[in-house]
Amino acid sequence: MIVLPLLLAGLPLSVWLDMQTMAAASLRRQARDLNAMVSGIRGYYGSAVVGRVLANHGEHTQVTHDYESVPGAIPIPATLSLELGRVIADKQSNISYRFISDYPFRKRKQHVFDDFERGALASLRAHPDQPPIVSSSSDGTVSRVRLISPVMMDAACVQCHNVHPDSPKKDWKVGDVRGLQEVEISDAIGTNLWSFKYSVAYFLVIAAAGLAFIAQQRRQGAAIRAVNDELAGANDFLAAVSTKISRYLSPQIYKNIFSGEMDAALHTQRKKLTIFFSDIKGFTALTETLQPEALTELINEYFTAMSAIALKHGGTIDKFIGDAILVFFGDPDTRGAGEDAKACVRMAIEMQHALAKLNVRWRQLGVEAPFRVRMGINTGFCNVGNFGSADRMDYTILGAEANLAARLQAIAAAGGIVLSYETYALVRDIVAAHALPATSMKGIARAVVPYEVDGLLDADGGTIQVFSEHGDGLDLYLDLGRIDDGASQSLRGVLHEAIEALDRRQQRRAISPNISHGISPDTSSDVSHDISSDVSPDTSHDISSDVSPDTRRHPSRDTPAAGDD
Repeated sequence: MIVLPLLLAGLPLSVWLDMQTMAAASLRRQARDLNAMVSGIRGYYGSAVVGRVLANHGEHTQVTHDYESVPGAIPIPATLSLELGRVIADKQSNISYRFISDYPFRKRKQHVFDDFERGALASLRAHPDQPPIVSSSSDGTVSRVRLISPVMMDAACVQCHNVHPDSPKKDWKVGDVRGLQEVEISDAIGTNLWSFKYSVAYFLVIAAAGLAFIAQQRRQGAAIRAVNDELAGANDFLAAVSTKISRYLSPQIYKNIFSGEMDAALHTQRKKLTIFFSDIKGFTALTETLQPEALTELINEYFTAMSAIALKHGGTIDKFIGDAILVFFGDPDTRGAGEDAKACVRMAIEMQHALAKLNVRWRQLGVEAPFRVRMGINTGFCNVGNFGSADRMDYTILGAEANLAARLQAIAAAGGIVLSYETYALVRDIVAAHALPATSMKGIARAVVPYEVDGLLDADGGTIQVFSEHGDGLDLYLDLGRIDDGASQSLRGVLHEAIEALDRRQQRRAISPNISHGISPDTSSDVSHDISSDVSPDTSHDISSDVSPDTRRHPSRDTPAAGDD
């Protein structure tokens, strides 16, 4: 937008410079032509007039510089040149002609030379054959050209000057430079302006068109900016709306819809998925012990933590059903059935770890009953896609394999993870699990052999055992894979103290019935002392080590019936 005005502003300047150049060239031509004309006239006059009169020995005609005072006299060539100059100056105000010499006749006024004229005279006397000397100048409005040529002495001039009584120099020779013949022409640049009337008109039209174009561009720019501002506002609104909508969709589904990879149409396809289903045990009873606001805060914090873990492992969060969570792997993105199943199992184990940390924090905040979550995982073919109507649809899964995941969750122990055989077969190289008794499940025709996860396998193939138990007065979460040697010694001491305390409590409860049957307090004290002294720390450790890993993890659990909260 800035370049065009600059270009338009440069047009008058370029025209002005062109006019100056043209005026200077024109003046030079005129000066040369005038000089040649005056020289020709003077030469013709000297040879054809004066020469003929002198050849006739001046009879009846006198040739003199003051011819005006002598009747019948004619001027000498020099006088003719001066007279021609006056005539030209009277007729042409922009043209002046001077015939000057540093040897004027005695009765004539001395000629005044300026620096240019003095330099030209010296140069021409040194080199009389050189072309005329030209000087050009301009004050921006008027151009001037001065042209100086030599006045050469010919035979007639030599004859006259060498014998004339008023001549200051008597030794002239043919070819000597007597003086200067100077033509000065000035021309106002404005006089040539009309010669460019069509160009000026053209440039004016171009300038008007350019200004109109600039004005139009500015109007269009303002309109475009207004539209852009409106679009920016609309984009901000749509971005805010899309951000809100994304809260109701799984990130993978949201991304595919807004990138155009997925159409909002009723369409499903059959895929092999790994389905995860979790449920909080005893949640119904928990709702009766907590205020709705506190329960809402806990369940939202729980869902937030579990959702972050699911997304971290690449799971698609289908929905939250009350306190239950449904997640599936294998759609819309999949890494293969085996990797999808492994990602799902790793997700479930990390969820149990995260829940244990949440329970500890909630205990510190005064929450009496912690969350204990059961998890079920199954792998199989399901229909996945948009289900519903043209007005309201939901991207979800449908099929018996999804129902089986929910049934596996129902038979899992609190804090436990149960797999179907199909899932276990895909993850047996990374996880340790043991088979549970085959069972029949509602809606499943075949007998199902569940596998309960014991833990992940380490690099050597050993099971990384995790012990978890929560209840009134109990918060136990022990992940042996995360315990180093230093922490192991401290933990061993704490566990020994806990076992000894439990043994002493059990002994006191065993002695109390004896006291009621006549055993004196002293006797009971001795018995208690004897029993407790017989159980050394090592013995207590051995007793605990005899309990199987499953019993240590869930010492008092009973397998809940299918569908139990």
